[in-house]
Amino acid sequence: MSKKKVTKVCKLQFMAGGAKPGPALASAGINMPQFCNAFNDATKDRKGDIVPVIITAYEDKSFDFVLKTTPAANLLKKAAGISKASGDQKQTAGKITMDQLREIAEYKMPDLNANDIDAAMKIVAGTAKNMGIKVEGME
Repeated sequence: MSKKKVTKVCKLQFMAGGAKPGPALASAGINMPQFCNAFNDATKDRKGDIVPVIITAYEDKSFDFVLKTTPAANLLKKAAGISKASGDQKQTAGKITMDQLREIAEYKMPDLNANDIDAAMKIVAGTAKNMGIKVEGME
């Protein structure tokens, strides 16, 4: 079994089911239509979400990609029902419940550096605080 030589690793974000050839993909040096079809098929069940992806490009123009979970900021804005976070922590942009916080933390768990759900909830709560989103029941 021969090892393929990695030429580039790219971290990009696309709307689920909405990847299309462009400058960001061109810099990866991969077969863009092939990647777009594979990405769009893999994310068709996550419509409306932003999906981070790590693309590993090889010397022979082949590639592998790993899908990540939607960024916590996007999930928090959706849960709080706001379109824009506050630029100032002291100004409240919206509110979420502890149940919503737990749900987001459980979803984000595979991509977080946390050993349990409580640690994951603290990480997501910190993101919420920085965005000006209050977590009801957590003061």
